[in-house]
Amino acid sequence: MGSRVEIMDHPLIQHKIGIIRREDTSTKEFKELIGEIAMLMCYEASRDLPLEDVEITTPITTTTAKQLCGKKAAIVPILRAGLGMVDGMMTIMPAAKVGHIGLYRDPKTLEPVEYYCKLPSDISSRDVFVTDPMLATGGSASAAITMLKEKGAKKIHFMCIIAAPEGLDRLKTDHPDVDIYIGAMDEKLNDHGYIVPGLGDAGDRIFGTK
Repeated sequence: MGSRVEIMDHPLIQHKIGIIRREDTSTKEFKELIGEIAMLMCYEASRDLPLEDVEITTPITTTTAKQLCGKKAAIVPILRAGLGMVDGMMTIMPAAKVGHIGLYRDPKTLEPVEYYCKLPSDISSRDVFVTDPMLATGGSASAAITMLKEKGAKKIHFMCIIAAPEGLDRLKTDHPDVDIYIGAMDEKLNDHGYIVPGLGDAGDRIFGTK
């Protein structure tokens, strides 16, 4: 079975993406909106998490309620821009554990190289949500997911706010078992590898760097 690709059509998500695209949106507002968009996307992306029955006591009686099955979620941002999505997701998944993956692009080969990887020890039994605001060429996302699989992760979801067709195609080819959640699908990559129309460099805009 191929990966599930879901492009979010929720009005609040689309409205907020429209604001972060604007070049005059401040760092403070950009960072807040990235978190809000991630929270809304997480609500949609967590729709299929498995549930189990549990017996509880209410102030009135005992009853059967629902709770998430077993080990829950892990959020794994790709450093550094992926960090901007974590707090928003933790708002609605406060029990999630957080891992981190750091990659840089080798200037000669242009391939992603790992410089940091710290994951929860029970990553193999959790639903893993990999975050990166931008899916451009797909190289970093694909490498991060490969690393996660090598560390034992089995159920992986990838979440990005803006995607280019080239990056989506790469991810679907390299990891056909990973569900992909996209805030907005853009037109293409330009000659410098930036998404068009995009929103510029997400990391710089989140952290106020140039």
